[in-house]
Amino acid sequence: MKEVVVIGGGPAGMMAAIAAAEKYKVTLIDRNEKLGKKLYITGKGRCNVTNAKDISEFFDYIPGNPNFLYSSLYSYTNNDVMSFFENLGVPLKVERGDRVFPKSDKSSDIINALIRELDNKNVSIVLNTRIEKINVKAGFIQNLITEKGDSIKADYFIICTGGLSYPQTGSTGDGYEFAKAAGHNIKKTKPSLVPIEIKEDFVKELQGLSLKNVELTLYKNKKVLYKEFGEMLFTHYGISGPIVLSGSRFVEKDVIASINLKPALTEEELDKRIQRDFLKFTNKDFKNSLNELLPQKLIDTIIKLSNIDENKKVNSITKQERKVLVQLMQNLKMNVKGLRPIAEAIITAGGVDTHEVDPSSLKSKVVSNMSFAGEILDVDGYTGGFNMQIALSTGYAAGKNIEE
Repeated sequence: MKEVVVIGGGPAGMMAAIAAAEKYKVTLIDRNEKLGKKLYITGKGRCNVTNAKDISEFFDYIPGNPNFLYSSLYSYTNNDVMSFFENLGVPLKVERGDRVFPKSDKSSDIINALIRELDNKNVSIVLNTRIEKINVKAGFIQNLITEKGDSIKADYFIICTGGLSYPQTGSTGDGYEFAKAAGHNIKKTKPSLVPIEIKEDFVKELQGLSLKNVELTLYKNKKVLYKEFGEMLFTHYGISGPIVLSGSRFVEKDVIASINLKPALTEEELDKRIQRDFLKFTNKDFKNSLNELLPQKLIDTIIKLSNIDENKKVNSITKQERKVLVQLMQNLKMNVKGLRPIAEAIITAGGVDTHEVDPSSLKSKVVSNMSFAGEILDVDGYTGGFNMQIALSTGYAAGKNIEE
């Protein structure tokens, strides 16, 4: 029987091993003391397994090489993933944004189900073993060398070592070195789904403030790079939260971030709303007139940025001053300093060049007995279960298509 070695015990690697074990003798090697280490922290420890949207909609949520994933996503869909886990005894639920979680809200239930299935399929699991290098000769992997100097031979190898995000879980970029040694091109890696650092000091005063139903726009030289509606959060260094994380992959030099605090209203409607509030608080100071319009923590910042005297009576605020206020609320501008380090990113953008990998089988076009799956590839999606689905779909395809 052909022997297959899978390197990396994340979701892609576990699924690749499970799929390959239908026909082959499989060994799964991981450098950590346990499998699925990164899975334990995904979805804030709840594990966002996939998304319940129609699979045809997934490609709108995958900014990194969506076309490459067409075959694997349709071969092993989100419905297949949901059935897989429910058949393994993990009931699932669908939450806001069509995110799918285990009903227990425990990522350990997902990991344990995968481990049970690996056991059912007689997959040999080797932990605490780091692969130091791969030896390739004439487009064929001869063997692997471990950190301790041991040689591992097999007929076929699937590389699922992840990216560079959360290095404490074992994602330290080893797989990129293996791919390079085998002759593959690596597209420049950068953090994706990561908080954004802001230059303005006022963000420090807003630390901890969470905003719902706002719109974030990232633009450069008046060109819109990204726009999304939803939730965000201010931090001591800048901004975070779902719409910020998704926008992070579009950040480049000299980008402006703009927050529309009242996206449901036109400028005229917001001006009328402000006038109504001013009428209600007609004899009050400006600083005491915005309580119904803005979160308490944001009021001081908006007042400072407006340059309107906080002690000015609202009945004496001019039309022009109101216009400034409207523009501030609908276009709160901030200069982007950069992204937080890749170690803090949820996933890595960039990776093994997808032009050198067969999209149907996930086989290398450079090395005859090697495939790739998961985050090591130059593919990435937004938050919401899309990256987990990519990992499972590509892992399944890699494990199933060793021989074509």
